[in-house]
Amino acid sequence: MKILVTGAAGFVGRNLCENLRNIRDGKNRTRTGRIQVDDIFEYDKDGTPEQLDAFCADADFVFNLAGVNRPQNPAEFAEGNRDFAETLLSLLKKHNNRCPVMLSSSIQASLVGRYAGSDYGISKKAGEELFFDYGRETGAEVLVYRFPNLFGKWCRPNYNSVIATFCHNIANDLPIKVNDPAVTLELLYIDDLAEGMFDALEGKAKRCSYDGVTPLPDDNGAYRHVPVTHRVTLGEIVSLLEEFAAQPATLMLPSIPDGSFAKKLYSTYLSYLPAEKVAFPLKMNTDARGSFTELLRTPDRGQVSVNISKPGIKKGEHWHNTKWEFFIVVSGHGLIQQRRIGSDEILNFEVSGDNIQAVHMLPGYTHNIINLSDTEELVTVMWANECFDPARPDTFGEPVDKR
Repeated sequence: MKILVTGAAGFVGRNLCENLRNIRDGKNRTRTGRIQVDDIFEYDKDGTPEQLDAFCADADFVFNLAGVNRPQNPAEFAEGNRDFAETLLSLLKKHNNRCPVMLSSSIQASLVGRYAGSDYGISKKAGEELFFDYGRETGAEVLVYRFPNLFGKWCRPNYNSVIATFCHNIANDLPIKVNDPAVTLELLYIDDLAEGMFDALEGKAKRCSYDGVTPLPDDNGAYRHVPVTHRVTLGEIVSLLEEFAAQPATLMLPSIPDGSFAKKLYSTYLSYLPAEKVAFPLKMNTDARGSFTELLRTPDRGQVSVNISKPGIKKGEHWHNTKWEFFIVVSGHGLIQQRRIGSDEILNFEVSGDNIQAVHMLPGYTHNIINLSDTEELVTVMWANECFDPARPDTFGEPVDKR
């Protein structure tokens, strides 16, 4: 399949083209084999009419993502949105190419509520009608999507995405302005959009009709839509971004369940980090025995740390009431010992970075870890079921071997 992407250098186009290449090159395990991508025709505003003509002659599917969002002159909306659509469709007709054609429209084309009278919305609505007319005239499949606010990596800040602007500014310690934190946005994540486009290539695009700005699933609907969106207030967005920005200092990894807006926003925020913030220092607690460093904390899944023991060193010799841990030796050779309080029986676990395993540190058992090497450091990743609280450490010193 030869796929034409107009607006290929834009936010959506760039993400789509890169992921089409993953399918073409066999890197996308989910879609490779289900979608055949032989060639990707990338067309943008610096392309020539001759290129567009040649692409329209050979394309098997067209994603029309080209458009104008914020021109200096409102008249440019019509030129960039409606007029380009006319050119594209006329070239397809010229070559008698009736391949499926997708149009990236906007929820503003509904022209209802705050979008009534919008020059941008009017130009998008005109583009929709051109595509629908083209489909009726030629019999070609036309897929018109009214996208809500979009967000994700590579989106241009200070342009037409509040999330891109907020992520860029907060990542770079610049101020943001929120007039009304209660304003709710409907947001579509770029990776969800891309999956929707792949569904379209497979002939599985979801149909809908519209009640104002609300898409309604409808097997006979004139429009298509990507059903995975999120409704979030500006205040919630800012609160999450401030939490993400504080993570290097707090080590607290926020709750980011699979499929959640928070997970998608965190990935988006990280893509805007300046180079000097990509790496950050951790506090190493060092002494003659080695070091102990907290790596990550979580709101409800405890914390992860790394412990380095010098040759021959024994650490631990304490027990907990409720706290429990995993000790995972990733380098070196050591011995973990545990003894239930009130018992003389010692459990011994020889551990090595050559045979990585996780050992439970059991509640009510005093425990230690001993570096058995005379020359190498022992490196242990430690997970605890709760974050350390110096006011309530739940840690009580007692030797494992009382002999």
